[in-house]
Amino acid sequence: MSDEQYFPKGDLLKGKRGLVMGVANKNSIAWAISQQLAAQGAELCFSYIDAMEKRVRPLAEELGVEFLVPCDVASDASMDEAFAEIQKKWGKIDFLVHSIAFSDKDELKGSFVENTSRANFAQSMDISVFSFVDAAKRASAMMDAGGAMITLTYLGAERVIPSYNVMGVAKAALESATRYIARDLGPKGIRVNAISAGAIKTLSLGGISGGRSLLGEGRKWAPMREDTNPAGVAGAALYLLSDLGRSCTGEVLHVDAGFHIVGMPDPDAFDD
Repeated sequence: MSDEQYFPKGDLLKGKRGLVMGVANKNSIAWAISQQLAAQGAELCFSYIDAMEKRVRPLAEELGVEFLVPCDVASDASMDEAFAEIQKKWGKIDFLVHSIAFSDKDELKGSFVENTSRANFAQSMDISVFSFVDAAKRASAMMDAGGAMITLTYLGAERVIPSYNVMGVAKAALESATRYIARDLGPKGIRVNAISAGAIKTLSLGGISGGRSLLGEGRKWAPMREDTNPAGVAGAALYLLSDLGRSCTGEVLHVDAGFHIVGMPDPDAFDD
């Protein structure tokens, strides 16, 4: 299927500008979302950390994104500089895409109780959760005419997933933060939502011990008997960030081929 079929062109976001945080490579969920938003006429800004610049710039060029800002979400000074640059160049933005999470992969193994350190717990919460709170605060200051924000979460926030450990706790906090941000920014006409995407072959999944097995098992359990398609996540993002998602805020939208609704898989799912 061509990109045009996955990401049909239109003008739902024509004249809209937004910041995308978290593009890492072509397998990134943020990349699929960026393709869909650009296809609908949005003007994008990509943020990146220095270590990822060589990967991000070619993707930006491929999509025609000319505005990039270095940004380390764990540094107040870096966040100050990044958002000041956006303010200076654009003055206002219409949407924010937050697709950032981090934890020490060595602590995403075995027992959550035994293997979680104070330092990594704090860092995981800082980068995976507070970064959205902080970015929302800064972005909302440039949304005088209203706007929309999304972040990316995962089912590990609601249920125990092997080897997800502290990231599951962080994602639960992220979903709660989404609701509180939605409450605070609603009076300004800013909608804030989260997308709970199913397992997708990304750098993040690769960092989870046994993460790749989630793909095969997910296909067996999911009612649609398929992996989560990044294009489906991108379509959900388009809905939530455009006027199509009007009146929708504080929501966690699952895009996982139905995996989240299943308590036990059908017996025939495991037939050869």
